[in-house]
Amino acid sequence: MTNVFDILQERGFIEQSTNMEEVRELLSKPPVTFYIGFDPTADSLHVGHFIQVMVMMHMQRAGHRPIALIGGGTTMVGDPSGRTDMRKMLTVEQIQANADKFKKQFERFITFDEENGGAIMVNNADWLLPINYIEFLRDYGRHFSVNRMLTAECYKSRLERGLTFLEFNYMLMQSYDFLELFRRYGTMLQMGGNDQWSNILSGADLIRRVEGAPAHALTFSLLTNSAGKKMGKTEAGAVWLDPEKTSPYDFYQYWRNIDDADVKKCLSLLTFIPMDEVNAMTDMEAGANINDAKRRLAWEITALVHGKDEADKAEAAAKALFGGGGDLANMPTTTISAEQFGEGMDVISLFMACELVKTRSEGRRLIQEGGCYVNNERITDFNQVIDATAFAEGHALLRKGKKVYHKAVIG
Repeated sequence: MTNVFDILQERGFIEQSTNMEEVRELLSKPPVTFYIGFDPTADSLHVGHFIQVMVMMHMQRAGHRPIALIGGGTTMVGDPSGRTDMRKMLTVEQIQANADKFKKQFERFITFDEENGGAIMVNNADWLLPINYIEFLRDYGRHFSVNRMLTAECYKSRLERGLTFLEFNYMLMQSYDFLELFRRYGTMLQMGGNDQWSNILSGADLIRRVEGAPAHALTFSLLTNSAGKKMGKTEAGAVWLDPEKTSPYDFYQYWRNIDDADVKKCLSLLTFIPMDEVNAMTDMEAGANINDAKRRLAWEITALVHGKDEADKAEAAAKALFGGGGDLANMPTTTISAEQFGEGMDVISLFMACELVKTRSEGRRLIQEGGCYVNNERITDFNQVIDATAFAEGHALLRKGKKVYHKAVIG
């Protein structure tokens, strides 16, 4: 069997490791118990998390044992990594509700069966919340050098704006997670995004100091575009894995519309398509069609996250809208009550009802910039009323800009 380290390296996941040769040797002998942490700061995973989920799937397929750590305790403090300000404080109830939703989403991708060697899901609130602070400081605080901590990128970037002592504790808490999982499950490897390098390395060091045992850190690429900016953001906000927050159609369209320069990276990191096939699909000099590669990318990721049926529906809706023939039934739709619609609605109110714009001023800007369409006709009048004649075919087709389509029906 091919070493999963080589698979991850070939596909472009691996960024840093405590010792590449030692980690590669470790992963050549499954099962290795490893963990990745997820702080439930929202009620759904988003595409930034999905790269970590893909790593867990690759590892489990290779015979290794994943631990999905839900940060019920660490979320109460907030991770300063990659932040310019302090995270919003959530209540215990909010954190638990988010954690419950994370668990359901993970179960779509990873096989959990603790008794038979399958993946494990744990919540660090179980051991962080009961901690006696004085005992914790005496037992573990002495192993952390403040001077070294302040050189960590996650803290350096915050020093000018202000770093709270609350956030300063985050590295200690995450390091203690690694130690606790080492003691409970023999976890020898923590993995995570490259922005977590300092925190993960600190945990491996704590295990070495306290237990005198080897532990390893391995980080992988963040999901960024060719310009170095994080992917997974749209005008409407984050691209979520929850279909109630980002519809399968909108999810599909996000990947269908990414920049050409990002297609190969996304095919490598976010699908299981063999790399020789990825290379052939994206070799422009050999005559590859980048639009075919984008369609394959969009379908594959949508199928992984939402299932093949939803991927087929999203693809059919996209074909209907962009000239290839297909079924409009599966595109995002808003039903407006006959009472609300009345004799007609002004176009901005209609777009607001369908959540294509959030405010009237945003609607006016859209019209002014020439990006507002109803049934493929550009709207130029802020006050134009859309009446029942626009719904002659049973729906009105709304368009925002070049690529955002939405169907409005009266019911």
